Amino acid sequence: MAGADGGADGGRGSNWYWCLEHGKAEPAGQCRAEQQMGPYDSPEAAARWRERVEDRNEAWDAEDERWEGPGAGA
Repeated sequence: MAGADGGADGGRGSNWYWCLEHGKAEPAGQCRAEQQMGPYDSPEAAARWRERVEDRNEAWDAEDERWEGPGAGA
């Protein structure tokens, strides 16, 4: 039975994943781990996985540039 937040665990934890194979949010255990991004708190958060990955990559690139200097490693 789904919890108030839409999760199968009644909102007690993160159990939603974005399935790269099926292109949709799925509860934990539906697909192989190597085909999933997550865990996320909700299906909506799982659907925004790409935005989160891009934001993190941009932050890491900015930190690398701050640490190594502009143009380093390019």
